Amino acid sequence: QLQASGGGSVQAGGSLRLSCTASRRPFSTLHMGWFRQAPGKERVFVAMISRNGGSTLYVDSVKGRFTISRDNAKNTVYLQMNSLKPEDTAVYYCAAGLEYSSTEFNSWGQGTLVTVSS
Repeated sequence: QLQASGGGSVQAGGSLRLSCTASRRPFSTLHMGWFRQAPGKERVFVAMISRNGGSTLYVDSVKGRFTISRDNAKNTVYLQMNSLKPEDTAVYYCAAGLEYSSTEFNSWGQGTLVTVSS
């Protein structure tokens, strides 16, 4: 079970922090990721972090603006989003998997909506 939260409405240039809490298995065994789906588009990869937090990967469009992190003691992964742009508007989903690969996530949260206005 993955529970995402933290979405909302913000003006361009603003910041939001998304959180996702996992409850089903030892969190430290899971690689975690964030994906997003803009209106009328497919869901796409945004960022991922390895189970111990030692490795991260970002899609080019968010590099330098978004930061993924995790707190294994709290079973939570975060996505700090700064300098938000209207094109970041989407439903954001957290995901978990046992392989460190953007195509191997197999558990998904319910999504949280982020709306960025110009």
